[in-house]
Amino acid sequence: PSSSSCSIYHRHSVGGAEGNEVGGIELKLDQPESEEELEAEPKGDITALVLRQPLHHRKTVIYLCLSTLIFTTAFLLGYVAFRGSCHYCGVEGEMVPAEDKPGTDHDNLVGGMYLGELRDMLKKYLQDEKIESTVRRVSRTTHPSGSSEGTTLAAEILETFKDLHMDHTWTDSHYATLQFPSRIQRNSLWMVDLQGEVLEEIPLEDPDSYCAYSATGTATGGMVYVNYGRQQDFDWLQSAGVSVVGCVVVMRVGGGVSYAEKVLLAQKAGAGGALIYPDPADIPQDPRRLGLNSYTAISEHVHLGSGDPFTPGFPSFNHTQFPPTQSSGLPVIPAQPISANVASKLLSQLTGPVCPRGWQGRLPYVRCVLGRGFTSADGRRIRMGVYNTMTPVLLNNIFSSLEGRIEPDQYIIMGAQRDAWGPGAVKAGVGTAILLELARTFSNMVQNGFYPRRSLLFVSWDAGDFGNVGATEWLEGYLSMLHLKAVAYFSLDQAVMGDDNLSAYTSPLLLDLIESAIKQVTFHGLFSTKYTLCVFISVNQSNILYVIKPLYLNSGAYSFTAFGGVPAMELRFNEDSRPYPFVNTPLDTSGRLQEVLGGRLGVVGRSLGELVGLMVLRLAHDHILPLRITTYSHTALQFSAQLNKHSAELQARGLSPQWVFSARGDYSRAAETLQEAILNSDVQDETMTRIYNTRMMRVEYYFLSQYVSVVETPFRHVLHGRGEHTLSALTEHLSLLTSDPRRFNEALFRRQLALFTWTLQGAANALSGDIWNIDNVF
Repeated sequence: PSSSSCSIYHRHSVGGAEGNEVGGIELKLDQPESEEELEAEPKGDITALVLRQPLHHRKTVIYLCLSTLIFTTAFLLGYVAFRGSCHYCGVEGEMVPAEDKPGTDHDNLVGGMYLGELRDMLKKYLQDEKIESTVRRVSRTTHPSGSSEGTTLAAEILETFKDLHMDHTWTDSHYATLQFPSRIQRNSLWMVDLQGEVLEEIPLEDPDSYCAYSATGTATGGMVYVNYGRQQDFDWLQSAGVSVVGCVVVMRVGGGVSYAEKVLLAQKAGAGGALIYPDPADIPQDPRRLGLNSYTAISEHVHLGSGDPFTPGFPSFNHTQFPPTQSSGLPVIPAQPISANVASKLLSQLTGPVCPRGWQGRLPYVRCVLGRGFTSADGRRIRMGVYNTMTPVLLNNIFSSLEGRIEPDQYIIMGAQRDAWGPGAVKAGVGTAILLELARTFSNMVQNGFYPRRSLLFVSWDAGDFGNVGATEWLEGYLSMLHLKAVAYFSLDQAVMGDDNLSAYTSPLLLDLIESAIKQVTFHGLFSTKYTLCVFISVNQSNILYVIKPLYLNSGAYSFTAFGGVPAMELRFNEDSRPYPFVNTPLDTSGRLQEVLGGRLGVVGRSLGELVGLMVLRLAHDHILPLRITTYSHTALQFSAQLNKHSAELQARGLSPQWVFSARGDYSRAAETLQEAILNSDVQDETMTRIYNTRMMRVEYYFLSQYVSVVETPFRHVLHGRGEHTLSALTEHLSLLTSDPRRFNEALFRRQLALFTWTLQGAANALSGDIWNIDNVF
């Protein structure tokens, strides 16, 4: 065509956002320069026709003008309508930059918004100041469960949730049995003679400290120093001929074992009582350098479990008829925390063999010896008295939710402990502050166009200091439905204890999620590249070391995975050089926490909230849940390798690892097949995505052993749980084949191996989907 024809230009960009261009049309009419040029035009050109015969065809011109006007008007109306619905068009003032390229963040729209926009919105709404002010408010005074201060705080949090205009806000109440120090008789220590007459009372400088769920009564005997009270410590004492039977053992805080584990191991070794103290070698004790005072003890519960120990495995709802049972994790010996000063006074009087290398602490004026006797010639012994009392307490868990628009029956849960024996800036304040800030942020996002695919639950738990009682009782009450509805749980307990490094204690299913989120958070110089993901596997990928460390018993996330079969995670900022020393003491205040952080509590709290928020956002947004289901294949493979090392010994006893290898192979194939099917699926097919998501959500549930009682063995998860049914117990038993064959129990091992094999095979079968897809090899 000649230069006077209509030239059509596509890709007229609207707003300049690449990948979201409007296919506009630009009409360009070039006027002829002379009549000769006009006459030379071909007759088929409509422009030439109009110009050539202006008088004889006025009606044609009028009709053409009207048509052009109608077309232009329709085009402009369509443009305006599209412009108003485009949330990624980069107009001035919007949060998504025009140069942001389309990619995985923009593959799926949720309520008309892309994931990249939602991330920017989350970061925009999170605020440092609110986190700081909430920590100060929560930790203004001691607020244990059942106290008037605790009730007042619960009411404040309930009103805060209501003010956020959430979809639903409610409380979930339970009566649980908690233990507190007696108001009539204080716990005490004495030195007594051979006849039991008191020679000296040893004042407990921190009389309000105690071990919840300790056995009550007195214990009298010699005294033995047992280092951290770990299994290897008691094993060494036995090998050295030092008996702790009938003695009061003294052990220091730390060593990678909880108070509950220390007391249980002492009990198994035959000790009559346990005293636990913070040694300056483990806990900083220079107040001038933000250390613990030497006269302060550290309280902690000693129930080896979680939840109400008098309703193990089932909920303590108001209408529950309690059977006469109690948790096997309750100790039968008394336990009491003491200060470093009291420990120094006691240990300085000990006599006996010298401690082995590595047992020496830093108590002043103490020569490290093991005991059992004292330097005094009067045959003195130590007596301890514990008089704590059990009390029924009404617990109130506070819930608030934002309902999902597409799959409202699937929940992403965030929770934090609310109660604290002391002010609890770290124990309760930080987690509560981040929880409320995330709730406020997501509520604002919903009001500004965010439509979560799945529901978000925000929970303030009661009685966390007693072994996550509130959270566990709720899990027990709704266990039958949660494995079908709970996508993941994020614990915010003790989330900020420093600002040097980040730890993530997590179910392996959430590894991809945390790796992706870490790369998207601006940590404001909190740490460079140093962070540890503590999970149940050990691989080295992308210069990140994952160490073998499962969710620990006192974690707020532990019960969700080990008892409920729900993928869970707990995140924490720590100091690199020294631990935060004030947890579970009256010194855990917001002022001291701010000193440790150099006044950056709000910044650190916001960074952790952003990290959790990004993971929650991804789970609430994606059609297919980003869960790494193949991880457990590596765990099973590692165990298979250990079995293979002992194949000769096992075969000599008539034991074959063949069935474990087969179950492991079935699980690996099922996981890989499902993963491949997901990669090749159409994410817009709601029926298939629902099927795939349900199968992935239940992976942790598949690993809850069906062959043990939930009442007798609540933590049924074969990989994260506790008991003889677990992989760790099986591995430890297997090691006896070489370390101590006389202790190897063939009948028990056969049972352990069979139960683990069938649990793994059951997980493989369930992951395969339909029954006709299962390749039964048994």
